[in-house]
Amino acid sequence: MIERVTITVKKDILRRVDSLVDGREIRNRSHAIETLIARSLSKTGLDTALVMAGGEGAHLRPVTYEIPKSLIPIRGKPILEHQINLLKRYDVTNIILAVDYMNEKIRQHFGDGRKFGVDITYVVENKPMGTAGAIGLAKDHLSKSFLFLNVDTLMDPNIPEMYEFHKSQKKLATVLLTTVGDPSSFGVVKMRGNQILKFVEKPNLSKAPSRLINAGLCIFDQTVTSMVPKRKMMIEELFTKLSREEQLVGYLHDGVTYDVGTAKGYEKAVKEWKW
Repeated sequence: MIERVTITVKKDILRRVDSLVDGREIRNRSHAIETLIARSLSKTGLDTALVMAGGEGAHLRPVTYEIPKSLIPIRGKPILEHQINLLKRYDVTNIILAVDYMNEKIRQHFGDGRKFGVDITYVVENKPMGTAGAIGLAKDHLSKSFLFLNVDTLMDPNIPEMYEFHKSQKKLATVLLTTVGDPSSFGVVKMRGNQILKFVEKPNLSKAPSRLINAGLCIFDQTVTSMVPKRKMMIEELFTKLSREEQLVGYLHDGVTYDVGTAKGYEKAVKEWKW
């Protein structure tokens, strides 16, 4: 939700604000002010993200025969670069990339992250580790609460607000949730208040407990790493463990989410993504 406000700013400050506008990363004066406010409010201590940047991208063949999913372009930049820019906007600059398929091409493009204004560490999956197994591999790099996100999801959540919610709930994990019209192809959330009781896999529309699904981004406390062994593990298994211990809550994302891991979602993102 966007709300229009009027503010009074000294001319010298306004000149400095305008100097940030480049027409690409910062579109206009209003966007520059919003970005600066977001950066100021994001000084919360959440500065680390683990990005699941691997996968063969089978749903995006034949493109992914030549380049990894992370490097597929949207508006002239790789998917992963869009995500890094989002994280950087909220001062999440310590980024761990879990990579496997064609990981040398990802390393070649992003390097140590310096030219993108972040610090990148790589964790290589030498064998398939599932959608959560990389947490175990990255354990030594995760010393405090961290973001966990999928490379094939594009969105623009308010990370500082989500983190404040996470802290207020005093639980080990918070899942960003989004609403879908037909949840029958997803794991659908059953909730009690903010607490996630379980995920119901691909229910019939008439039997779905809600229309809320995992948007592909979570906040985990560091202690969650001890729940993930260094073996293949799916995120659903981790969610089940957390929900049984009443340590899993949901935070609703009311913005647009693009699943760019599918041809349909990628086409939609190419047409509509604004960042």
